[in-house]
Amino acid sequence: MGNPIFEKLMPAPKNGGFKMEDYYIWCGSAIKGEDGRFHIFASRWKKELGFGMHWLFNCEIVRAASDKPEGPYEFEEVVFNRRERCYFDALNQHNPSIKFWNGTYYLFYFGTTYGGPIPGPGDQISSERASEVWNNKRIGVATAKSIYGPWKRPDQPLIEPRRPGHWDCTITTNPSAAILPDGTTYLIYKSREYAGSTLQLGIARAPRPDGPYERLQNDPIFKFSNPDFHVEDPFIWYDNGLFHVIMKDDFKNNCGGITGEWGAGVYATSIDCINWNIHSDPKAYSRKVTWDDGTVTTQCNLERPNLLFQNGKATHLFLATGNGRNPYEFEGVTWNMVIPLKTD
Repeated sequence: MGNPIFEKLMPAPKNGGFKMEDYYIWCGSAIKGEDGRFHIFASRWKKELGFGMHWLFNCEIVRAASDKPEGPYEFEEVVFNRRERCYFDALNQHNPSIKFWNGTYYLFYFGTTYGGPIPGPGDQISSERASEVWNNKRIGVATAKSIYGPWKRPDQPLIEPRRPGHWDCTITTNPSAAILPDGTTYLIYKSREYAGSTLQLGIARAPRPDGPYERLQNDPIFKFSNPDFHVEDPFIWYDNGLFHVIMKDDFKNNCGGITGEWGAGVYATSIDCINWNIHSDPKAYSRKVTWDDGTVTTQCNLERPNLLFQNGKATHLFLATGNGRNPYEFEGVTWNMVIPLKTD
């Protein structure tokens, strides 16, 4: 049996997705708004800053829109402004994930704040400072009755790291939520125990999308016997009695990982969101992309997978990407691309 995501992939529109010539675009979560148009929430920071670590220091979440789900999407607004540094998300917001339930839009994301000067173009960010700010990552969720806002922004994180002694005692990041019809929400997040340790995924549950959340178990999910196996960037949804997830195969030391292709997508399912079964044909998507003009390229990265649902069916796969010979060695800016899915 083939992978149920991979077998639905169609050629990607060359002029689709969301791109800005003067900004790096990352992430990308799309939804159909109350106006019948399609809206994508993405992360961006200025091209003049370089790629580097500025996604931790100078990133903002923006909304772009299109009349068609594949785009192209046009920038419309910055969603959040910077605020007083005492707030967890004061200076930087990243990883947007947009959901709708019971008349309200829920925008999950992570934020950071930090002391010292805000780095600008040409400023070197030391590894020590980057690690310090990296450890400030916390998940939040903002709410609005309209896709256009105004957004009610939280003063406190949605879910905090636990105390030392737990595997997730440093950060909470990479949020992705599955909201059931009654509002019960399952939230996947990423964390690790200490600097340099393996990044892992956890699961928490709440009666409503805005919490309060409780971990379903003390241990991470997707525990692998091989320490070089690593997954990140999960996207979770619930359908037909099962939880589903696609995530990035981020294996280390050329071990081959789950799919055999670094940066490809992994597909898994679960009944309870704790015990997961990786599909027998695990690859959900590949960095080798077929475009609608007949060309085929190998993208240096495909990150932050997100699905657009219409009438309960997944219709489009969104991915942060860039051109280049090797991962993270981008030639020009990054952008968000879209792959239509067969729905029959």
